[in-house]
Amino acid sequence: MIKIVLVDDHFMVRDGIRAILDDNENYNVIGEASNGVEGIQLVRSLKPDIAICDIRMPEMSGIEMVQQMIEMKLETRYIMLSMHDSDEYILQSINAGADGYLLKGSSKEEFLKALSVVSKGEKYFSGDVSSILVRKIKSGSIDETSEVKLSDNSLLEEKKDNPFDLTKRENQILLLAISGKTNKDIAEELKISRRTTEVHRFNLMKKMGVKNVLELSSKAREHGMIP
Repeated sequence: MIKIVLVDDHFMVRDGIRAILDDNENYNVIGEASNGVEGIQLVRSLKPDIAICDIRMPEMSGIEMVQQMIEMKLETRYIMLSMHDSDEYILQSINAGADGYLLKGSSKEEFLKALSVVSKGEKYFSGDVSSILVRKIKSGSIDETSEVKLSDNSLLEEKKDNPFDLTKRENQILLLAISGKTNKDIAEELKISRRTTEVHRFNLMKKMGVKNVLELSSKAREHGMIP
């Protein structure tokens, strides 16, 4: 059973989330806090699998809370919950180390899907949020560090020495993509989400300066990355 802590200054929000999770035997809400300061104390003492944090709270915001908790190197994963889909909040959450970002207007189905994905060690961002992230990457306003944080934890590894400074995961996606695999196929083979696959495939092609699989294959062969 996945243990969850709720951190939100609105009782009605916490009560609503608890009602959803109480109907699901896979999750157990083990504690609630009304601000980031209380949230830190609760997470440190209870060590939940997931902490669901509101962004705007009195005393300490959810973003500040996550930043401090990440430094403590606990195994807890963090999902930000907000009414706002502003670029600023989303990017601040990612840079703080959040594993997911959901809008409070998300459906019950998406909420449960996010919990399931994050509990498996992957990242989850709602559809609207993902669109904002892709737009930011295309515009170049998200730096390389932020791009890495969009992916699952397995990407937080030292990059291999190669002409385009690809990560281990990008090298894997390179080989699968030029073999004709679709994003869906790659996601299933690597056991990552399709959104994560799409982001890494975009990063890969951006780094190598190509626009399609044919160009990708040609450039990889030109630089001795494939036979």
